[in-house]
This record gives sequence, structure tokens and C-alpha cells, in this order.
Amino acid sequence: MNETVLVVDDEERIRSSLRGILSDEGFRVVDTGNAPGVMDLIASENPAIVLLDVWMPEMDGIELLRRIKAEQPGVPVIMISGHANIQNAVAATKLGAADFIQKPFSVSGLLSSIARALEGDTAGPRASSAFEMDAGPQAAKRAAVRAGAIPQRTVARSIVMGGQGLHTGLKTGVILHPAPVGFGIVFSSLADETAIPVRLENVSDTGYNTTLSSGGRSVRTVEHLMSAMHAFGIVNLLVKTDDEVPALDGSALEFCKQLNEAGVTEQDASVEPIRIKNTIVIGDEGAGREFIKLEPANHLIIDYTLDYPKPIGVQHVHFELTSPEAYTREIAPARTFTLVSEFRKLTELGLGNGGRLDNLIIVDDEKIVNTVLRFPNEFARHKVLDLIGDLYLLGRPLHAHVTASKTGHSDNLTLVKAIHESING
Repeated sequence: MNETVLVVDDEERIRSSLRGILSDEGFRVVDTGNAPGVMDLIASENPAIVLLDVWMPEMDGIELLRRIKAEQPGVPVIMISGHANIQNAVAATKLGAADFIQKPFSVSGLLSSIARALEGDTAGPRASSAFEMDAGPQAAKRAAVRAGAIPQRTVARSIVMGGQGLHTGLKTGVILHPAPVGFGIVFSSLADETAIPVRLENVSDTGYNTTLSSGGRSVRTVEHLMSAMHAFGIVNLLVKTDDEVPALDGSALEFCKQLNEAGVTEQDASVEPIRIKNTIVIGDEGAGREFIKLEPANHLIIDYTLDYPKPIGVQHVHFELTSPEAYTREIAPARTFTLVSEFRKLTELGLGNGGRLDNLIIVDDEKIVNTVLRFPNEFARHKVLDLIGDLYLLGRPLHAHVTASKTGHSDNLTLVKAIHESING
């Protein structure tokens, strides 16, 4: 028997359209505009999946979702809405929705969402933690792969987080979905499913954050999420968000915690890390000068020097990316920081509107204003966090020794461009 899809929507034209699309794909379709009768239909029709409208005249779709997950937790539910926003998507996903898509939806987007939900929202065998490796044949396969390439990875299940954008100041959120082999890391909106692949040519701004743009749409402040992806070796991921990735506490720590809880799965394909053969220098190398240098190495090594006026002063960090644990322990907790004078400048530029006492470190001429540092050199560690994220704009892990002094996002992008040119001729 064909798998059954239950469509719950008060608009007949939507139900009719979905009947046609899904029937053509081989599904058996049952539909209703009667929200109070949905639980009886689930019991009698045993659907493989439910497509549920958020706005129902007789019953709130979110409340109906809550009831379905309480009484029939094994039935995946995809929420659909004509007025979607990331806050609604985050709320629905936290309640157990498999996905959240906006009307009018594309056929390909709808079918991809259904396929992902029917596969159990995984892209392979579930790891019990982000750091666990399987035993047996899989372990042998991975050991062989590590002689050169490394396994492609994605998240084992969807991750959802809500927060506020550091620069827009708007409530936002992010939903991380597993993605298949060769997919890459792609940012997508709920509204129009505009796809922004993580590629060098899609970087549009590196002033006070890293922004990706494509098709008339932009996503700000991707660097902290990208940094965590680099550390965990995730190369395939669908990221649904609005115009800015949430700042959370100004670090990458919550991303790491969520990745560890959800699990990271290794896929049946490999990716070649970028290995540097020749030294690359951007800027004027020398003590106290602004420069960034790249040299060959067997894994990512970073030596960073920060030089700010007091009370920050000169700070040094040496970090080697040998495991997700090392990154989570030594780099991920380091938070964004700003000087009071810089914060005023950001405000004049229309940025920094989401800066709060709990999502960045504020420094005036004499002291840290709002918090206690997590590390004596937390400022330099955050620069390393940003650098690891910006380097992942290359789309795959980098094995090299980076030495940087007094650099930021713009310098990082210049280096990334130089790396791209060196490996692509």
C-alpha cells in the first residue's frame, strides 16, 4: 500500500493542490478542513505523515500539533503557513514538528521536507554523541578514509535554537536540518526558500560580521555557527533562518552543546581537506604589525596575537583543532566584545541593535563593564573563533598553520580568497 499523507487545511484549494501533487508522487492522500476530527482520522487512517496548517478557524494549529505529539508521538508533522516567520518555526519545531514551510511552497521544497520527515530526520546511523565513533566495518572504513580524505558529516537530527540578532536586534532563530552527501552547507529562508550556499562568491560583507547573500537575500552574522561547523567537521547541512543567525550569548558554546546533544553522523562519502603546500602572507609580517600568514600543517593550527588599548592589552592564543572537544573547551565559550566607542559607531551605522549585557562583552576606557571574563585572553580567543568560522567559507576543513596579528573579518576573507586562488589556479 502507498504511504498515506493526511492534509489538514481549511482552504479547499490548498487541499486540492496537495492532493494532485502528492498523488502524482505515489502517495495516498487523505485531507480534511475539520481540525477537531483530526485525531480520529489519524487513528483510522494511520498516516505516515501529517501536513498541518498553522491557522485553523476551529482550533489553533500549534495546539493541534501539541495534541498530536502527545497522543501519537510517532507520527511526523510538517507545519504549513501563509504567514510564516522563524519564531513560529522555532516554536513548532520545539514542540516536535518535523519541519515548517510557508505557502505558497515550491513542489521541490515540499517533497524534500516530506522525504526528510519520512526518513526519521536522520541522514545515517544515529551517534549517541557528537564524538562517538562506531565499531566494526564502519570503523574500518573510516580508518581507511583517514589515510587521505575524511568522512562527510551532517547532524544526526534537526536542531532548533531561538534568540536575537546581534546587529538587527530582531527576534530570530535557526533550524539545522540533516542534509545528504554532497549537499554542502546551505542557508535557506522560510518565506521563499531562497538558497544561499556557503561559497566564497556569496560573501557580501565582512565589516563587523560575515554576511552571505544570493538571489536578493542576505543572512548576517554566520561566523559563529560556521566556526562550530568547522570544528565538528560538518560539511552537509540545511540551515533555515531569517536575516540573521541568533547571537545567543555571543559565543559558539550553545551551538556546540546542541550539536553534541543531537549527534553528528558520518556519511558514506568522503571529503578532501584543503592542504596548503606553499606559504601565503597577507599584510606586512613582523612584530606589532597587522598580517596573517598560512603555512603547511597536518591539521588546523592557529597562533593569534591581539593588540588593543588597555584594559584589553596584548593577548596571545595558540590553538590546535584536533577534536570537537578541544574546540568546545578552549574556543567556543569566548564571546563577542566591543568597546563603548565602537558600539556608538555601530549604532550610527544601524548595527549592533541587538547588543545586550548578556550577549557581548562591553569595554570602556578603564574596565570591563558588564561581565566576568571566561578566560584571561577571552578577547583573543574570540578572534580565533571568528577566524575558524571565516576559514570555513571554503566549504571544507582546512589543514594549515595560521599565524595572525591584529586581524579581523576583512583580513580573514582576503586570506580565504588567496587560498581559493592557490588551490584552483
